[in-house]
Amino acid sequence: MIKISASIVLYNTSESQLGRVMRDIANSNIVDKVFLIDNSPMTVESTIYNHSNVTYIKSKKNIGYGAGHNIAIRQAIKSNAEFHFVLNPDIYFQPDALHQMIARMRQDESIGQLMPKVVSPDGSLQYLCKLIPTPFDLFLRRFLRGPFKELARNKAEQFELRFTGYKHEIDVPYLSGCFMLFRVSALKEIGLFEERFFMYAEDVDITRRMHAKYRTIFYPNAVIVHEHARESYKSIKMLWVHIINVIRYFNKWGWFFDAERKEVNSKIMEKLKKQV
Repeated sequence: MIKISASIVLYNTSESQLGRVMRDIANSNIVDKVFLIDNSPMTVESTIYNHSNVTYIKSKKNIGYGAGHNIAIRQAIKSNAEFHFVLNPDIYFQPDALHQMIARMRQDESIGQLMPKVVSPDGSLQYLCKLIPTPFDLFLRRFLRGPFKELARNKAEQFELRFTGYKHEIDVPYLSGCFMLFRVSALKEIGLFEERFFMYAEDVDITRRMHAKYRTIFYPNAVIVHEHARESYKSIKMLWVHIINVIRYFNKWGWFFDAERKEVNSKIMEKLKKQV
């Protein structure tokens, strides 16, 4: 019986990197089934795929991040799983981290989605709690230079909720896709990842849909390490993929007229400023 499942989408992932996160999952002794969805152009044989609690699925083509995880989530729903972890392969964590997250979810059935504190290998905090983005947040600040760079930095301070210090649990309408814990019954209600988004916009889309009906929280008591590659900053191809999917996101939700965004962000900011 699968109570807690997890999925990792692979794309030319090194065996050492995958082996590390798989060892951490195994050491946690809490995940019943791990789905490995391989979007790579070539299949690379690995002993990791042969473990009894691992299901390896080779895609016929690169179907994207969200679509890959949806394959596993559908299996989790079919198996009546209670919780499902969505993981990047470039993360690692201590064995008790997953237990802490599950325990917090079980304390409060109104929580549909949880993200732990995410740090870089050097221990520095990654600011992955965000408001629902405006076009400025996802486009302009990326390209502003010179005297406008300070404007972008100040805007990021609010957009990434840096003023909170990331020291306490907070409700967040946009949580990073590098590590997500979902209540499966909530996913059945709000839907899976939107597959029109190949990569980069699927996390804000699914979090805001979840936030409309459940709590979506940042939980700092559990910590994971993320070797954030920021591929769209290094590759013109990945930058283009990023831009295309952000355009699709705003085409769906609205560019400058998004009443829900305004209402949600206002409520979040009002609540957080009282807490700080």
